[in-house]
Amino acid sequence: MLKWIMPVLLVVACLFGVYLLATDLPAKPKDEASGLAEGQELLKIVATTTDYKFDQAEYHVKAGTNYKIKFSNKSGKHGAHIEGANIDLNENNPTVEYTFPESDKGKTFELKCSIMCGQGHATMASKIIVD
Repeated sequence: MLKWIMPVLLVVACLFGVYLLATDLPAKPKDEASGLAEGQELLKIVATTTDYKFDQAEYHVKAGTNYKIKFSNKSGKHGAHIEGANIDLNENNPTVEYTFPESDKGKTFELKCSIMCGQGHATMASKIIVD
């Protein structure tokens, strides 16, 4: 009685597979560190709305090293302000190059969300520690 269901499902699955192959699939992830200048390091800061936190509680950087600081959101509207270094990152300005001077060795910089992102905005903070 229902012998036609399996062949129809098989045809639909095949057509769906052909559709996926014919359309744009997501691009392969790029190695972000490959475009850095010699001696430069990448400091990636990621913000999330689900728990109003940055991806790390502490970021460790080396004094005297040039960093390409890259900011990204997983969801929502966020910004990143590094107090004391006068760095303000957001979706319009997601990257900056910065060298933490040797005089900053042992210092801790506060990293706070600079855009009112919701009810967890006041506690959205992290630290950048210069080693």
